[in-house]
Amino acid sequence: MAAEDSRILSRAPAPDDAPFERALRPRSFDEYVGQHQAVGSLRVSVQAAQQRGECVDHVLLYGPPGLGKTTLAGIIANEMGTNLVTTSGPAIERGGDLVGLLSNLAEKDVFFIDEIHRLPRIVEELLYPAMEDFAVNFVMEKGMHARSIKHRLAPFTLVGATTRPGMLSAPLRERFGIFHHLDFYSDDELTQIVTRSATILEARIESAGAREISRRSRGTPRIVNRLLRRVRDYAQVKADGVISEAVARDALQREGVDARGLDKLDRRFLDAIIDIYGGGPVGIDAVAATINDDTETLSEIVEPYLLKIGFIAREPRGRRATREAYAHLGKQPPAAPVAGQGTLFDR
Repeated sequence: MAAEDSRILSRAPAPDDAPFERALRPRSFDEYVGQHQAVGSLRVSVQAAQQRGECVDHVLLYGPPGLGKTTLAGIIANEMGTNLVTTSGPAIERGGDLVGLLSNLAEKDVFFIDEIHRLPRIVEELLYPAMEDFAVNFVMEKGMHARSIKHRLAPFTLVGATTRPGMLSAPLRERFGIFHHLDFYSDDELTQIVTRSATILEARIESAGAREISRRSRGTPRIVNRLLRRVRDYAQVKADGVISEAVARDALQREGVDARGLDKLDRRFLDAIIDIYGGGPVGIDAVAATINDDTETLSEIVEPYLLKIGFIAREPRGRRATREAYAHLGKQPPAAPVAGQGTLFDR
C-alpha cells in the first residue's frame, strides 16, 4: 500500500496529517457535517445512555476510509464526558496487549479499534466476554490443575471501525448493538467542511473556491482537508493568500487532480482498460499487472470512487469502462456491436 500512501488523494492518513486532522476534527454532534442518519441515531443512543447513567452500547462503523469513523468515536467520548482510547487491529498482537488496554479503561470510556477485522483470532476471542460481561477469563496452569479466573473490567463502549465488514467473524459482529454504514459525502457537505476548516486555519477562501476543492475531493473529508492544505500553500505564494475558484483550479491541476477528482493512478487504471483491453471487461489482476500496481490498492482505493461516479462497471467477467469515462478522458467509445454479432470478448 506504499503507492497509495504517497498519493495526495489517498484516503489513508499520512504521518504529517495527524496534527492537522486533530485540529480540524469536530468535537460534538452539532459540529459534525454529513452522515445524517448515523449521527441522528448515535445522538439518541448517547442521550439515552446519559439519562440511564450507563455506557453507550458497542458501535460498529463501516465504510471507506477517511469518512469520519475515528471522529465519531471521539465525539461519542466527548458527549459522554469520558476518555477516548484508540488502537488498531494489527497493533494488538497478543492477548496480554488487549487485557492491558482494557484494564486501564475507566468507567464509560470509549475504546476505539480501527481495522477491527484484522484482529488476531486469539485476541478476538478474549474480546467476546469483555464486550458481553465486562470481564476477561484467564486460564491458570495446565492439565488437571488448570483453573479459570475472571478479571472484572470497568463498563466501557467499544467502537469498532472497518472498511471490510464481510471479514468480521459472525460472533464478533453479533456482539455489537449499533451498526452504521458511512457513505461518501456530497459536494455541498464537503463545501461546508472545507469552509469550516479554512476558518479554523485562518485561510481566506471564497465560496466558489471552496466548491472547486470539494468537487475534486472524491466525496471524502480527509481528502478535502488535504487538498485545502495544498491550495492554501499555492494561494499564499501565488495569489496573496486568497483561495478563489481559479486559484483552487490551478493549484489542483498542478497536483495532478482533475475536475472529477481523478489523479494519475486513476487515469492509468482507466487508460489500461480502454487502450489495452478495448474497454473491457477485464479482470482486476490483469489491470494491476499491466500498470504495475498493487491489486488491493486498485480494488479498495481506486475502484470504489470510479464505480460511484459511473466511470467503470463491474461485471461477472471483469471491469468495463463506461461511456462517461471515455468522454472524460477525451477518447472515442467503441461502436455498439451489430445485433447478433456480439463482441470480440464473446467469441
